[in-house]
Amino acid sequence: MDTLLPKIEFAIEPPRNARMPPLTSTEPSEKSDGVAAVDRALHIATSLANSAQALTLTELSQATGMYKSTLLRLLASLERAGLVTHRTDKRYALGPLAFVFGRSFEQVHGLQGAIQPILQWLVEQGTESPSFHVRHDQSHRLCLMRIDSNHSTLDRVRTGDLLPLHKGAAGKVITTLEQGSHAQAAAAGDLVFTSFGERDPLCGAIAAPVFGPSASLLGAISVSGPLERFSELAVQRMKTLVLTAAERATHSLGGKWPSAS
Repeated sequence: MDTLLPKIEFAIEPPRNARMPPLTSTEPSEKSDGVAAVDRALHIATSLANSAQALTLTELSQATGMYKSTLLRLLASLERAGLVTHRTDKRYALGPLAFVFGRSFEQVHGLQGAIQPILQWLVEQGTESPSFHVRHDQSHRLCLMRIDSNHSTLDRVRTGDLLPLHKGAAGKVITTLEQGSHAQAAAAGDLVFTSFGERDPLCGAIAAPVFGPSASLLGAISVSGPLERFSELAVQRMKTLVLTAAERATHSLGGKWPSAS
């Protein structure tokens, strides 16, 4: 049975004489009130998603640049829809509808069924903790899936974390290989990326791309953990395993793995 998602209703009538700074556009007058309200509501949700903790109304106002009166009006609509929750400690956080959106994304793209078993296979091979990353915006990547390794000490990455796009092995994969032409021209051996102490001075990572149909980049499989375990021998072994995992995921999702040169 299809899951019926609650309808989000946004207040579209701003207070008389109220002034709202534009989010990204320098020409807000070209937008209708309704479009501007949706933009603001999405900006609120994105700000909550980008925060490592729930936010007070004051913190949310600082993060979005919106007046508190505007925030309260839009937050009420987002709460009714389930996209935002107002906690007992008076802080705001993403609500259960955000989880529904995430699950729907996974199901539509078929990512979890194809990639989760491959991440588990990497754990069974004794690698560092594997994860799958996708671009979130111009500055961040999203850890869409993560499985902890069997090692006693781990790095601090969790499913749902937003990480810097331009730091780390997975970020290098995304920023380097997003154009299909780059992927088609690369030999398989050129598709593995490493980082040592970039995002976290105590962590290392190895990553490789996962391609979909038409050589489109879907994301990056990576393994990451404490830098002390990234010896030269361990790095070479994990490079081979990560490339194998990325190739398997690519085939499972209907993509074509670049041929060796």
